Amino acid sequence: MLSIGMSTETPHPVPELSTTASDLRMATFRLARRLRSQRAVDTMSDGQFAVLAALSVHGQHTLGELAERERVSAPSMNRTVNCLEESGYLTRTTDADDRRKVNIALTDPGRSVVEETVRRRDSWLEQALAELTEDQRNLLASAAELMREVAAR
Repeated sequence: MLSIGMSTETPHPVPELSTTASDLRMATFRLARRLRSQRAVDTMSDGQFAVLAALSVHGQHTLGELAERERVSAPSMNRTVNCLEESGYLTRTTDADDRRKVNIALTDPGRSVVEETVRRRDSWLEQALAELTEDQRNLLASAAELMREVAAR
């Protein structure tokens, strides 16, 4: 008869990857939702703000470039850009080198919305982090680096 040796130690359960993935996904979504609620213009959608933020970070784009960046259709992006243009947050100008091309850029009010929203989100998060211990803040700083690595894959 085959005998299998059993350890008398109780092994520590290792969380399944699926559970860890699910927990991380949910925590990330909850934090993102909480941060998104901190905005300068309450009536602005997340998609509209994403367009303003992309223009702020990456400079002017064509409609097609914005649609590709945000992974939406050109007609959907056109509706978003129209709304933001009507609100005075961005402008469309014909490209000087290629008259067929229209460039979309932030206006000063659009830039102000981005800056104020980022300021509010950072302020909320700084206050939340201030309530944690130094070890917890260091752990989150390490986790942030790992999350950037995972997102880059």
